[in-house]
Amino acid sequence: MAKRIFMSTGEVSGDLQGSYLVKALLAQNPDLEIVALGGERMAQAGAKLLANTAAIGSIGLVVEALPLVLPTLKIQRLAQQYLQAHPPDLVIYIDYMTPNINLGLYVRKHFKNIPTVFYIAPQEWVWRSNPTNTRRIIGISDLILAIFPVEAEYYKSYGANVEWVGHPLIDIVQPTGSPPDLRREQGVVPEEKVVLLMPASRTQELKYILPDLFRGARMLQERLPGLRFWLPLANPKFKETYIREAQTNNLNITYLPSCDYTALSAADLVVGKSGTVNLETALLKVPQLVLYRLSQATYLFLKYVVRFSIPFASPVNLVTMEPIVPEYLQEGTDAENIARESYDLLTNTARRETMLQGYDRICEHLGSPGVLRRAAAQILKLL
Repeated sequence: MAKRIFMSTGEVSGDLQGSYLVKALLAQNPDLEIVALGGERMAQAGAKLLANTAAIGSIGLVVEALPLVLPTLKIQRLAQQYLQAHPPDLVIYIDYMTPNINLGLYVRKHFKNIPTVFYIAPQEWVWRSNPTNTRRIIGISDLILAIFPVEAEYYKSYGANVEWVGHPLIDIVQPTGSPPDLRREQGVVPEEKVVLLMPASRTQELKYILPDLFRGARMLQERLPGLRFWLPLANPKFKETYIREAQTNNLNITYLPSCDYTALSAADLVVGKSGTVNLETALLKVPQLVLYRLSQATYLFLKYVVRFSIPFASPVNLVTMEPIVPEYLQEGTDAENIARESYDLLTNTARRETMLQGYDRICEHLGSPGVLRRAAAQILKLL
């Protein structure tokens, strides 16, 4: 009888990482049945989708999270009902901290003998703000598969059973086409510069980051009249807003149907929000500027009430805990800063070279190829 694995994740990034893991598991055991809370990428990879959680996720507190509470609770109840009716042979959690902790506590209470794995554990190793969450993550996990060495060290220090497998992007990130060919197809002549804009994967990012990003792009265009912008339109719910803002700022812009690794490689600079795309950009050796912004209410609460602070926001800088790429957060994401910093990254050869050298150091800390194969093997061994 085929073994059944239940996987739980949320948001666009979780769906992406989950899809890689689904493919790796099925490559080693095609008879597996994988049922998931995830997104379309996981479904395309071979998982049976119980509910779509790819659009459910926020960074922040009540202001950002409140609209997602009821959908999340509904999906949690659905997952619990499914688990009761169809107990799996193993459960995998991917990031998505609060929902996965709640689901994990439920699994521990009702299915004590089912092995559990946390793959890409929540970034408590960065925040270090709530030891209770760290202990809960460890308590619901028979095994944590870490993607960063510092992540593995952190959870081990709390007594967790941890294996460092490396970062899955090592296996994934490579252009599928020719970047020079793409530039020619888009009518970019050799002397022209291309800036790829990556404003959002969440609605809140669209609201807080996009206006200043596009105003900054307009100011940059005024300083470099021959500049070209590329903007991926992969997410249909953001499309109208993107186009309207681009037209308002009169940008010299080309819309791409998606943002693949060829497009990232073909750009001279990537400017966008903090997230997985930062590491992808680093692995492709393209200079970048990272932005992030929360609602003002959340920011003030974190700063003055919780006194919450992190060393860096971008995963690029977190790998070696050094400022390899510039980060502009909260008030720093204003248009003037974006334009000034982007101009310098496009024209300052020495600074670009320093950033590329930093990327080389990052690669040394992300592991060797075969990450997904190793992760799948560890999971199947536990199964």
